This record gives sequence, C-alpha cells and structure tokens, in this order.
Amino acid sequence: MISGFISAGGRDLVDGQGRKVLLRGVGLGSWFLPEGYMWKMPAEADRPRRMEKLILDVVGPQSAAEFWEAYWDNFISEADIQQIAAEGFNSLRLPINARYLTGSDGSSDILESRIARIDSLIKCCKKHQVYIVLDLHGAPGGQTGTNIDDSEFDRPDLFRIRENEDRTVKIWRTLAERYKDEYILAGYDLLNEPLPNWFSEYNERVLPLYRRISEAIRRVDSKHLIILEGVHWATDWSIFDEPFDNNIMLQFHKYWNNPDKESIALYTEAREKWNVPIYMGEGGENNTDWYSGAFRLFEDLDISWNFWTWKKLDTLNSPLSISTPKDWSRLVAAAKGEDHLERDEALTILWEYLENVKFDNCVYHPEVVRSLFRRPPVRIPAIFYSYQNRGQGFEPGLEKGTHPDLSPAASIDFRRADGMTFGYVAAGGHQAGGHQGSPHFAHNGGEPWKAEEWMYVQLAPGAWAVYDFNAAHSSGPHAYNLTLRMRALPAEGSAENGAEGPAASKVQVSIAGTEQNCELPLKKSEEFLEYQIECTVRPGHQRVTVYSMKETVQLQYLHVSIRD
Repeated sequence: MISGFISAGGRDLVDGQGRKVLLRGVGLGSWFLPEGYMWKMPAEADRPRRMEKLILDVVGPQSAAEFWEAYWDNFISEADIQQIAAEGFNSLRLPINARYLTGSDGSSDILESRIARIDSLIKCCKKHQVYIVLDLHGAPGGQTGTNIDDSEFDRPDLFRIRENEDRTVKIWRTLAERYKDEYILAGYDLLNEPLPNWFSEYNERVLPLYRRISEAIRRVDSKHLIILEGVHWATDWSIFDEPFDNNIMLQFHKYWNNPDKESIALYTEAREKWNVPIYMGEGGENNTDWYSGAFRLFEDLDISWNFWTWKKLDTLNSPLSISTPKDWSRLVAAAKGEDHLERDEALTILWEYLENVKFDNCVYHPEVVRSLFRRPPVRIPAIFYSYQNRGQGFEPGLEKGTHPDLSPAASIDFRRADGMTFGYVAAGGHQAGGHQGSPHFAHNGGEPWKAEEWMYVQLAPGAWAVYDFNAAHSSGPHAYNLTLRMRALPAEGSAENGAEGPAASKVQVSIAGTEQNCELPLKKSEEFLEYQIECTVRPGHQRVTVYSMKETVQLQYLHVSIRD
C-alpha cells in the first residue's frame, strides 16, 4: 500500500513510513504529447504541431478541435490505470507538452479545462495505488530541438530565448502549487532528454535552469522529489556537479544497447558519489528477449525503472496495440502530400481511430509485461543470468581447456567484468556482419533476434548461473515446466558412450527454497537441444541455478511455462 510522499533516503527511495520503494512503471507516451512514430506517421507529421496541422487541413477547425478533445478523453481511461495496477506496475510517467497545458506557444497560463484531466488521473491513481511522475516532455520553445519536444524550428529554443525559460519556470511553479499536497505524485521530472550532442553548445545552461525551476518549486512545495535528466537523450551526466537539493533523483534512459553493468556504470557510480537514488526513466522499443535482460538488470541493481511505452498504433512491443483504422494509409499519404482526402473521408478515418484507442478496443500483448517482470510463460536468454555479484548470481568456474569439437567462443563486448565466456549460437554468428565485438541489440520494432544474433553463455566445469523469475500469485504451489536449450560435448579424452548411453555431460538444476534438485544428462550434439524439467513452486520470486558438473556446457535460453 502507498503511504505518504516518496522522497530520497540516501541511495534509495523511501515512502512516508521510511520503507524502501522501487518504482516499476510505464510511460503514457502520446497522450498529452502525441508522437508521430506512435501513429505511424511520416516526418511531415512527426510531432504534435504538425499532426494538428494535418488534421486541421483535412477536417477544418471545428472538427479538428472536437477530435483533439475526444482524443485526450479517450486515449487513457480508468480501464488503462486499472490494468496497469493489476499487472504489478506501481507507477507511471506522464509526458506533458507545455502547449497542451497552455493552449499556445506564447503563454505560461495553464488552462483549467486541460489540467482537469491531470486532476482526474490523480484521483484514479489514488484509487488504484499507482504513483505518477510528472514529466515535462515538451517545454516552451523545446528543450531538445527535435520532434519529441514539439519543437517548431528544430532548435532548442528553451535555451536560446530567455522568455521560454521564464515560461517553463512559471509552469512548474503553477503545477507545484496546485499539487503540493498530492502524495500520489512521486516527483517532478523537470525536462525530458534535453540537448542532443549536436546542440551541446548549450549544455552549460541546463543545470542553471534546473536550479531556477527547483527554487521556484521549493517556494511552494517542500515535499516532492525533483528528478533531473542528463543531456544527450538523458545519457550524459557530465553536466552534474553536486546536489543542490536534499530531495533529488537522477534519471537516465536506455535503448538499443547492452543490458549489462558496464553500460550503466556511469550512473551507478554517480549514485555512490552523490548518495542519491537513480531512475531509468525510459527504456523499451525493443523485443521481449531484450526486455527480460534489461529490466532484470535494473531490478538486481536496485534501480527504479519505467517502461516506454504503454500503447501505440499497430505494435508488438508495447502492452497495448491500437488497431489501424481502415484507410489510415491514405491519411499518412495526405501528410506527405501524396493523396487528397475529402472531409467526410477524413472524419471517418479519424473517428474510427478515436474508438480504437480506447482500452477495450486495443489488442493486449501480455507477453510484453511478462518479459518485464519475468512472469511465466517467459523466455530468458541465457546471457541474462543474474546481475548480482560473482558468488551470488553466477560463478565462472575453472576453465580446463576447450574440447577440439567445440567452436571457439567469440570475443564479445558484453558483461566483460563477470569473467564468463560468451559466443554465438550459429557458426560465425554476428561476426559475419563484422560485429564480432559488439552484440546487436537494436530491434526497435520488436522484431526477434535473427539466428546469427543469438548468443550463449558457456559454463565451464564448476561454473553456475542463476535465473530469476516470478511465479504467479495464486492460493498455493503451482506446476511449471523449465525448458533449457543447451549443447555439450564430452571432456577431451572421455568415452562418448558410457553406461548411460550417448550422454556427454550433466548439469544440475536447482530451485532455491525447495528440495527440487535434479541432474540432467545432455546428449552429445553439435546442435543446441531442448531439455525439459517439471517442477512445483510457490507464488513469488524464484531462483533457478544451472550448474555444469564436469564438462563444458553452452546454454542458449531458459523458458519457464505453466503446466496445464
């Protein structure tokens, strides 16, 4: 149960009773700042102001205004929040366009009719016990200078025009004054992803603006957490020097790269140096295999996280997929200037979209959420064994040489500090593309890994690796199948066929907290084969340990499924 305001307590977040809190959230992208890519739109309609112009052009001002009011009312409802809470998320991040709040570029006065929707969301989240992070995703003038902040001129005019800074400060003060007593708000995310590196000439202006905004907030609100993002898509924290407030959290974002400790060392080191909590405020737009690794990394390192994003058009890698309206391609073509839509035709397309965005009309992808929480049925690539320290989550064992029949493991730039060995499952693997040193984890549309991209972890004799998953909450123990895809060859000089037949090796599989330990004989094979184990576990967090007993074993994945 939520209890009081969240605040920074050293490196942790704590609630009003001093209990540690780890935020596990989801972003409500494209609601109060529609993003063109989430609508499958081209560059001509890649941000709110361009999308608004498109709709204005095809249906006229009155119908365009009616469309947007209906869109804001339909896109997120209590049904969405109820499902978010039911799935185990305890928070959400709400991206806001300043122009949504004010109705125009030149104003900092918030419209009551617009902010009323945030008021309603707050009431709903209180009911369902879900924290909210307020995220200024599009500041006046644009803090990024790209489509994601609704920039008018593809420039970060927030940092170029003083009046835009003043408007931003005023907006935050107004929000803080209105919501100063709302404990369900976890914090204020001051600016989303300021200044990509091609605008780094303005980097020195970010921290002073953060200070200005924070000072304005603190004049009216002493309780809420202030959340600061680095520059260059929130990945560069070099702008930070020392904490200027005693209730701060630092935020980074993570997309399309290695889910390993090395990739986020900058942020975990800053956590130690500043003695503040850190937050992975955006990560996603990948496939479910990557999710099962990246979000376990955050869990194991006690990093609050937020998945991006809850719903978008015709998708496989968000929980909710909005069905594409008939003739939507014609609206896309109209945005490009390649088609002409009559007003009635455009209205038909747009009003179908307004119906399709509703929760009950979306296609739900439970496998996305299951991968984030590692909730069966779920596949865990073997390279994503526990991110806890050596001796807790894994042990490399003792290398005793490589069998002549084993393909040599590639030198791969992944989890190097662990001392484990990785290789590509397919002969040659990703090396064929010239990337032998760098795994390929950029699968923006959720497309599965290609055969040559799959990797294995090699368990030498005495090595072991732990795989965590969360058994479903039920009234008692439940039966599961564990499927391990592996290959092994006999130790050099050993007999290939003994009393047990063509078994080449054995692994021991154990489940923490149970008496279920078994030895699994593996057949000699050049191919990876699947081996299945039946087990019964209680609801909650489970740890499966795979231990190589005498010979080298290569493990590709572990799949956990619920037995009928």
